[in-house]
Amino acid sequence: MKKSPYDTVLVLDFGAQYSQLIARRVREAGVYSTIVPYTTSAEEIRKLSPVGIIFSGGPCSVGDAASPRPDMAIFSLGIPILGICYGLQVLSTCLGGHVDCPEKKEYGFANLDIVDRTSALLKGVPDNSQIWMSHGDSVDSLPEGFRRTASTPNCPYTVVENDEKKIYGVQFHPEVVHSKDGFTMIKNFVLDICRASAGWNMGSFIEDEIKRIREKVGDRQVLCGLSGGVDSSVAAVLIHKAIGDQLVCVFVNNGLLRKNEAQNVLDLFGRHFKMRLQYADAEEAFLTALKGVSEPESKRKIIGKLFVDTFYNEARKCGDISFLAQGTLYPDVIESRSPSGGPSATIKSHHNVGGLPEDLKWELLEPLKDLFKDEVRALGRELGLSDELIDRQPFPGPGLGVRCIGEITKERLDTLREVDAIFIEEIRKAGLYGEIWQALADLLPVKSVGVQGDGRTYREVCTLRAVTSEDAMTADWYRLPYDVMQKCASRICNEVSGVNRVLYDITSKPPATIEWE
Repeated sequence: MKKSPYDTVLVLDFGAQYSQLIARRVREAGVYSTIVPYTTSAEEIRKLSPVGIIFSGGPCSVGDAASPRPDMAIFSLGIPILGICYGLQVLSTCLGGHVDCPEKKEYGFANLDIVDRTSALLKGVPDNSQIWMSHGDSVDSLPEGFRRTASTPNCPYTVVENDEKKIYGVQFHPEVVHSKDGFTMIKNFVLDICRASAGWNMGSFIEDEIKRIREKVGDRQVLCGLSGGVDSSVAAVLIHKAIGDQLVCVFVNNGLLRKNEAQNVLDLFGRHFKMRLQYADAEEAFLTALKGVSEPESKRKIIGKLFVDTFYNEARKCGDISFLAQGTLYPDVIESRSPSGGPSATIKSHHNVGGLPEDLKWELLEPLKDLFKDEVRALGRELGLSDELIDRQPFPGPGLGVRCIGEITKERLDTLREVDAIFIEEIRKAGLYGEIWQALADLLPVKSVGVQGDGRTYREVCTLRAVTSEDAMTADWYRLPYDVMQKCASRICNEVSGVNRVLYDITSKPPATIEWE
């Protein structure tokens, strides 16, 4: 890992479910933050020159012999440290305190009793502030030099501090929204105690990243697979801003896109941003390959392989390419690490162009790999991309191929495109698009009898689905207002000739998945 040009706070990850959230909160304070495994040595940390270190929580008990421990030399670096939950327990144990597992554990809401108003960490935090607890173990005796500054009825050492060594600890989770003044505490640590400069913003990132791209690429060419999604679009615009026509984008129209999407991509990136754009209209090839195929996994494999083959064939027309640009985000990089905490060379491929021939020898260019999704959206706005594109909901790589249930045909895809367009349009008109994680329509391999006009019809059935989620690992169905449902159903049955029945999916994940296939 290279030293960042910004003041940096490291999050030492002990396996916490909230490590990414801690890093995001630090960045919200205007300070760059990055996550490193707890196995990172003091010497490696010294080379990174962070202004502060946060020990994350974790699932282990410090009483277990195999529980994770940091390099003890970290405490001698003179860098301010904040321990959160397990992070407090492990620093207390390492420095001579004691941790026990009391009979009364704390999970959920609690209220903070501030016992020392001189606390640097609690500056501006009101007494009785709501916090979020999630722990079994707790500190029952402090290391030498530490003092208690806040407690709860079941946890005497809820906040502890050693001002001389600038080591602090909290038994709760200040990074979650349930801790009402948690962000204030994080800002106190980052800005006041660590004295970090709040220079992390998308404006400064653009300047620094453009310089880095130019230095890395030189006079060589970069290839970017453009899908029209948020990540690839932002990456393409940023790289184009840095190197202009040295960037060539390949856009593959697989015939499985939403209504007017191919033309929108060509207009935005070709005509508006004036990028070199290699367009592959491969609709016929994909439909031929998918003819007669209904099994979901077979569809995905066919679509994935044909996309890679088409992309490669187009890339061969683009001249001498040295770099492949991808929209890899920071969570992708974090998740690609091995469970032991060591770095892994594997880059997740579900957002990227995977499976390319080994003889291409392209070097990866990943300008977004240090950013979270919300930061990518902010970056896109800074670069002049529209809110409609930047706020776009997730869309699967295989496109409508996973939403056209059963056999895929041009006729069924066109029907689904019209249904999908009406659904999204009505959600936007109702002002609900931003509240929904993902809204989608599926065309089912089922026909139903209907009455339209003076005659009976026998046409296909579609289902509408909208879910809320934080990370797509779990999802709940969105309670779409009845009047919006009615408008969608009425318009679909009136305007889409192939459909005469509309269903609304009210299944959560689990037991269902977000997509039907």
